[in-house]
Amino acid sequence: MGKHITAQELGIDLVQGGELALFKWLLASFLMGKRIRAQAAVQAYRVIVDRHGCDTPRKLATCTHRERVRMLGEGGYARYDESTAVRLLALANKLTDEYGGAVSAMAAASADRHDFEKRLLAFDGIGPKTAEIFMGEALEMLF
Repeated sequence: MGKHITAQELGIDLVQGGELALFKWLLASFLMGKRIRAQAAVQAYRVIVDRHGCDTPRKLATCTHRERVRMLGEGGYARYDESTAVRLLALANKLTDEYGGAVSAMAAASADRHDFEKRLLAFDGIGPKTAEIFMGEALEMLF
């Protein structure tokens, strides 16, 4: 897996960046939480967010499956591109449908950190590793 990449290394300012930064970090954590080289996850993140501008749940959801697969492939995320493309759409849709597209709204709906983590783990494709990566840096911004 390699070394842990921080939000700051990706240019994500969790202190000042608000909701946009929280979603970008969730997306990055989602990609890094898989058994894939950290560099491939970072590259895929940069392709999706920087090159294609899919930096909100709604923008990500408007891409076709083929576009999401292509972006992941462009980033070197080929091994899991099909399943990850499906899960990225599910992530975007669930966040939009249940929390108005806002990670902060999910935090607001949570009784505490444990409840938030349970809600996070309810997303298809988010397991303990992804939750650990995300919460490691975002927790103090949310609670």
